Amino acid sequence: MKPIILTSPLQGWASPLEAVPDPVFAERMMGDGIAVDPTGDCLHAPCDAVVLSVHASGHAITLRTPEGAEILMHIGLDTVALGGRGFSPCVVEGATVQRGDPLIRFDLDLLVCEARAVITPVIVTNPERFTIVRRETDRLVGVGEAMMTLEPRVDAADVAVVEGDTVRRTIVVPLVHGIHARPAARIGETARKFVSEIKITKDAPVEADRRDCNVRSPVALMALGVKLGDQITIAATGPDAADALAAIGDLILGGMGEKAGSPPVFPREGGGPGIPTDNAAGSWAPASAGEPGVAGGKVLSLPADGRLPGVTASPGIAIGQAGLFRLAEITVTREGAGATTERTALDAALAKVTTRLTTKSAIATGPERAILSAHTALLDDPTLTDAAHAAIANGDSAAYAWRTAIRAQADALHATGDARLAERADDMLDLERQVLRALAGEDLDERLSLPPGTILLADDLLPSHLLGLDTASIVGFCVERGGPTSHVAILAATMGLPALVAVGPALAEITTGTPLILDAGAGLLHVAPDAETQATAKTAFDAQTERRRAALANAARECRTQDGVRIEAFANLGSADDAEAAVRNGAEGCGLLRTEFLFLERNSAPSVEEQTADYQRIADTLAGRPLIVRLLDIGGDKPAPYLPIAAEENPALGLRGIRVGLAHPEMLDAQLRAILAVQPAGQCRIMVPMIASLAELRAVRKALDAAAAAIGHTEHVALGIMIETPAAAITADLLASEADFLSIGTNDLTQYALAMDRGNPAVASDLDGLHPAVLRLIARTCEGGAVHGKWTGVCGGLASDPLAVPILIGLGVTELSSAPALVPEIKALVATLTIDACRAHAAAAMTCISAADVRALAREFRP
Repeated sequence: MKPIILTSPLQGWASPLEAVPDPVFAERMMGDGIAVDPTGDCLHAPCDAVVLSVHASGHAITLRTPEGAEILMHIGLDTVALGGRGFSPCVVEGATVQRGDPLIRFDLDLLVCEARAVITPVIVTNPERFTIVRRETDRLVGVGEAMMTLEPRVDAADVAVVEGDTVRRTIVVPLVHGIHARPAARIGETARKFVSEIKITKDAPVEADRRDCNVRSPVALMALGVKLGDQITIAATGPDAADALAAIGDLILGGMGEKAGSPPVFPREGGGPGIPTDNAAGSWAPASAGEPGVAGGKVLSLPADGRLPGVTASPGIAIGQAGLFRLAEITVTREGAGATTERTALDAALAKVTTRLTTKSAIATGPERAILSAHTALLDDPTLTDAAHAAIANGDSAAYAWRTAIRAQADALHATGDARLAERADDMLDLERQVLRALAGEDLDERLSLPPGTILLADDLLPSHLLGLDTASIVGFCVERGGPTSHVAILAATMGLPALVAVGPALAEITTGTPLILDAGAGLLHVAPDAETQATAKTAFDAQTERRRAALANAARECRTQDGVRIEAFANLGSADDAEAAVRNGAEGCGLLRTEFLFLERNSAPSVEEQTADYQRIADTLAGRPLIVRLLDIGGDKPAPYLPIAAEENPALGLRGIRVGLAHPEMLDAQLRAILAVQPAGQCRIMVPMIASLAELRAVRKALDAAAAAIGHTEHVALGIMIETPAAAITADLLASEADFLSIGTNDLTQYALAMDRGNPAVASDLDGLHPAVLRLIARTCEGGAVHGKWTGVCGGLASDPLAVPILIGLGVTELSSAPALVPEIKALVATLTIDACRAHAAAAMTCISAADVRALAREFRP
């Protein structure tokens, strides 16, 4: 292991520990180190690390480096007596920090006046593992200057050969959610590339609490319950042990796209079906709180207002009647018909289910593909198959052995106390049922047939059940158990079904046929609502349904304003299925193909051939309609585990969008070649994300020309840009001189213009693209494009907002790319507008002083 260099966390005078007027530090009772008498007022991170603890009084902090060194920094002496006065911690326990990051700000004047001393010890608290080989003392030091160098002790090195061909490595886990399903699957996949046996041990102070597992088993890895900041030891034994140890250790330390400090994932431009906040289906308020619900003569144990709360899995509203589903236990017998017979039967059932999952995964997209792939990895887990084979050898039937193996591991996941891992146990029970049905020779698809207008109520649902739902009959569902990050919740959102989870046991008291109103966005199920409430909800829902029906009936018409101005109505896509829905809804082309669906949820970048096949499939589905392909837009809130992008203090302002492509030219070249290979030539247009300068556009143009020359492509390919930064909007006239078209990503443009992170709940509610500042940037973009005769479109969230559409058209936008399901309504709205009215409306909107005022104005606008 390389030496660890610690830099000075403070500006001041560096001294040996003996200079500290406190025997606890001076006599190294807490560990070895040095001290700094500060002249500044901020403590900084001396290295990249995880925050192990921040003292309640804010005067001390402990860090752990990736190599396992634990560093205590104690600001002043007896400063705990200040009770927190004068200290302002900048980080919390569990946070990941980088060298130089501010950790604690303090009032130096207050400390000088009230503390015994301000000298600050910097201590290595586990000196049994690390030796300080160099110290800088008796001189002035600045923040970030090298101060101490640590080396692992020979007898405690993270990588050391012991007992012949066994090597060990001890690391600190930097994964924000610990080792859950996806990291466990990737670790297992990496381990299977080596011959050596590899184990991970979760370290604990007490020997009896230490547990280990074979890393080839994703389930066993999850069951260890490894969390952020936990210390683990990896041990490999075999001929390629050193290589295996390096690969597994580096994979974990690399973060796999989940390092602590990375922002949560939120939808990007065109990221999935949106639900407009105005005039949405079922926008209604219950007339009154009704009496306790009554169904079938039975009074339900419900709140007095007849409303059951739950956790939103997928927003939306549904009106219907209750349909019940209870997961029936499959009966199995324990006694087998002989080990050979039973093992053959189990292996055949496992192969059948694996084939089915692989086949479905090949044609699935997005979350559905990821879930099916995760199930395939779990099915291949040696912990499960070995346990089942052992039970069969002892005389158990294949079905009984498989159930025993699955339940043991599911129980282990529940026992971790981690909600995410407990939800993965549901996936294992799903696999249990599928294999048991295969053993019984039954159809693997458990389809639920229920009357039209059913709101499905279940004690629990498995992913395979949801994938088999008849969405023509089921309009929503509620589940007693489950959680918002379960695979069922993810699938519900993907399918656009309103859904609640974790409603609780009261759900079981509702009888079949009970009238229900499911307001999933509000987290409520209205049971047997009174007549006035039902009427209010139904009126709003029916009106919206009729508007959508009429819009869909006319969706094939060319999109024009009432006075004949052409406005292209495109759709945002992420798959061939999306393209099919877009065509069905009258979309005139694709204004944004999110190519991330090909690059995420996998361990390596897709090949040129793989990309071409997917792009071609979408182009074929569009049947000649324009296809605007956005170049890979990852980084920031969408990390790819195989791309070495270091953790960033502010990923939204770091390596993302086209900056990633320019930093990895081989990947950019592969994507450009794949797009150029799509036939017919000219159907595809290319769009560059996150442009901030003409130099970036020119670099992409150069790469495009090189890719075209390399494959002999001679036809012109339109190269446009996304306007997502204020810099691009302000210089749109310069960019339009060389770009073939402009498309505005209003989600990012809004957050950058307003300096509000849309991933931050404290400000996200104020993030509105109809803010006058954003509208003025859109106007500037349209004007800049018009100077060079280039068209401007919108592919961000505003294109799906009916209140925004007239304003956008009035500002000069001539292409709107929305969610596929909303295309008919957008086209119907455009047909009621005139250009003069839109221009006057847009001019008035830009004089408003807030987004709220713009929305109020928009609600009063009548075409």
